[in-house]
Amino acid sequence: MTVPYNQYLKSVTPSSYYQTSAALPLTNPSNYTAKFIAYYLPQYHQMAENDEWWGEGFTEWTNVAKAMPRYKGHYQPRMPSSLGFYDLSNINTIRKQVELAKRGGIYGFCIHDYWFDGRRVLERPINIIRDNLDIDIKFCINWANENWTRTWDGLESDILLQQNYSSKSDIAYGQYLLDLTKDRRYIRVEGRPLVMVYRPSLLPDASATFERWRDIFRLAGEPEPFLVMPQAFGNLDPRKFGMDAAAGFPPHTSGEIVRNDATSLSLLDPTFQGQARSYQTMINNEINGRPNDYTLFPGVCPNWDNEARKPGRGTSYYGSTPGLYANWLNNAARYRLDFKNTDQAIVFINAWNEWGEGAYLEPDRHDGFAYLSETRHVLDSLSSSNNFIALSGVKIESKALSPNPIRRIFNVARRELYNNFKKFNRMLNERRLNAMWANSEYNSH
Repeated sequence: MTVPYNQYLKSVTPSSYYQTSAALPLTNPSNYTAKFIAYYLPQYHQMAENDEWWGEGFTEWTNVAKAMPRYKGHYQPRMPSSLGFYDLSNINTIRKQVELAKRGGIYGFCIHDYWFDGRRVLERPINIIRDNLDIDIKFCINWANENWTRTWDGLESDILLQQNYSSKSDIAYGQYLLDLTKDRRYIRVEGRPLVMVYRPSLLPDASATFERWRDIFRLAGEPEPFLVMPQAFGNLDPRKFGMDAAAGFPPHTSGEIVRNDATSLSLLDPTFQGQARSYQTMINNEINGRPNDYTLFPGVCPNWDNEARKPGRGTSYYGSTPGLYANWLNNAARYRLDFKNTDQAIVFINAWNEWGEGAYLEPDRHDGFAYLSETRHVLDSLSSSNNFIALSGVKIESKALSPNPIRRIFNVARRELYNNFKKFNRMLNERRLNAMWANSEYNSH
């Protein structure tokens, strides 16, 4: 257990990139040359549904705290620092998040919105922001229009909350959007409120749904929504659904085609069934895959690893550093600036607080404020024509994260040996049980 413990200890202590809050400017940006919009997860407050399905008191932190490293250099668990294991039903928590986000160069949050034919869940953070105008943060919403299932248990067919689509439901949600987007803080593109729909392909007739929404806005004398979809689940071009733009949502698309190097790394868990992919390769794929025939607001992520949600079978992207992330963000921002439309100079960041997927800008015990300070540094550098230089460089911290073909041979053989041992042990136990049954008084005739 020494080696896994050492990796665990390394993950919860400061790295060579660690930065304190002093790395952030005390003042907010005076202008936003590009708009960095961070996806925002609201699942950090208790609710009755999660209590019923996962146990009383469940929040995203329940998964985060129990994650374990599966290979050398695997950054798990991921522990928050200055904000702690917060509760998003507490308005002071949201105020602190907003303060840090703005100092870090974040223009606004894209808040995941969970609406099931009129039933809302995890709605408290949106309600708190909506009802408190002094919380000075721009925001928009992403309708997460998919069923809730026991995905974390691998039971995708076990539906917990189901989406039911109808024209009546379209109208109800359109009215909800109309009311929400009247907020002066709501993010707009060329005067139109930005509304994201996570999976338009699941709608029976996406174009008809969106036309109903447009009618509601037009009748109210309001600008039509600017409809955006994340590039995910094989859907890249928003025009297919009658939408205005696509948004990057890595590791979807750019990260999914990266080779799995798990067996070529130094495994701490010989039973590990997950994937480990190159962060740098994901960056290269995203940059090289941008279109020239439709509008894309590119997306970046500081890291990604869902081991906390899928223990022993998660997917992680190794090799992330604050410097690599900063260079990627800078490249994405300048890509949008090249279009000479400042209102559409938008980059999406996955994410502000997806701790269960290892994708967050909030400070942690390992890197502190390093990723957030790089975000602000990129924003402040965009007005300069000088070559961009990240604050922390781009070196890879751990040599253990270099794939090795010899390790692959060893790991594959070890896994096969382990699996054969399990089969042999299972067979042995079955024989013992059969023998006990044969000699049992309950088997007498």
